[in-house]
Amino acid sequence: MVEQKGNILMQKYEMGKMLGQGTFAKVYHARNIQTSQSVAIKVTDKEKVLKGGLTDQIKREISVMKLVKHPNIVQTYEVMATKTKIYFVLEHVKGGELFNKVQRGRLKEDAARKYFQQLICAVDFCHSRGVYHRDLKPENLLLDEHSNLKVSDFGLSTISECRRHDGMLHTSCGTPAYVAPEVINRKGYDGAKADIWSCGVILFVLLAGQLPFHDKNLMNMYKKIGKAEFKCPSWFSTDIRRLLLRILDPNPSTRISIEKIMENPWFRKGLDAKLLRYNLQAKDAVPVDMSLASEAMMEGKLQEEKKPTNLNAFDIISLSTGLDLSGLFEEPDKKSESKFTSTSTASTILSKIEDTAKSLRLKLTKKDGGLLKMEGSKPGRKGVMSIDAEIFEVTPSFHLVELKKANGDTLEYQKVLNQEMRPALKDIVWAWQGEQPKQPQPQQQC
Repeated sequence: MVEQKGNILMQKYEMGKMLGQGTFAKVYHARNIQTSQSVAIKVTDKEKVLKGGLTDQIKREISVMKLVKHPNIVQTYEVMATKTKIYFVLEHVKGGELFNKVQRGRLKEDAARKYFQQLICAVDFCHSRGVYHRDLKPENLLLDEHSNLKVSDFGLSTISECRRHDGMLHTSCGTPAYVAPEVINRKGYDGAKADIWSCGVILFVLLAGQLPFHDKNLMNMYKKIGKAEFKCPSWFSTDIRRLLLRILDPNPSTRISIEKIMENPWFRKGLDAKLLRYNLQAKDAVPVDMSLASEAMMEGKLQEEKKPTNLNAFDIISLSTGLDLSGLFEEPDKKSESKFTSTSTASTILSKIEDTAKSLRLKLTKKDGGLLKMEGSKPGRKGVMSIDAEIFEVTPSFHLVELKKANGDTLEYQKVLNQEMRPALKDIVWAWQGEQPKQPQPQQQC
């Protein structure tokens, strides 16, 4: 493999040790042979991208990286591609995640303010370019060797051209505890306002050492977010409390703007004038050029596989009866359908359902879009009972499975489901709807 330690990439970079690994990419330390500059190289497998249906996301990430060059944003030096790989050559940030610093305890006010200033200036710069991050959290904020903040991971970001005709964004993205109420409610939302909310949650975490909205029950946590129910610790100053109340305003139309945050006296205390000058020099958003991404991605086209219907964490929440989503969704018939989440892969879930159907002597038929139909062999009181099973993908290793009576007697369906199917599926079930999961819920992204 070209990215193995000690190998030379594109006659330019000497590859070093692996720094991290995700579902679709690995990040390596590397050295520019000509300049001896230390860099990080994110290696993305093109086939996995295509099979995962992430082509547009990668194109968007490349385009965003070309737009946002700022002292507090991880810099992208160049993007290269072969027939099988895409290589993002990035600034090597050596200080680790801000999250690690917070884990050791809450920060002093001056330190928290410095990071918040750098975060706001970076986000303001992104917004001036028409770019909205949509997944701001301490884990995506890195620190360099001088303890300066660097915003990273624009995989969920979007650009102003991605808005619908109403001028709003409609994709639910982000990490649950940091996401704005209007995003959870699945209404069109302003990307800038949503980013501001996330910045407010980050400020609270830096100062308090804990989240403002926290509950063991995920649905209760989202209710708290929707109503902005949080309590400031006793050591928060009056100025901080007032600012947080304006940032963590559940109504995006009255939420403080980023310009007003930057005018706030508490925010401006000790602010680096260079950052303000840098942002003032930012020009209007420039047109997005997809040519680089298109050339890299489309070289050697691969056939995209059919995959389960794609959902994100907020689609799962919207399917729950435990959270009021302003009447956007009909109340499901609890007697005729049931849902569970699973941390198994789609193929594992499919195989388990097939085995279960076979053991229960149900005829299994596969249909397009991840839909399975299981039918009994004998007619009941209301005809032959049949059950539809549909698998929705959140991530490659996190799925929602919906079981629904398609025909037959409800009591017969309930008996088969509760007495036979549920015990048979227990190995792949993380949690049934309305029940506590086996382990803490992983944080999900779109």
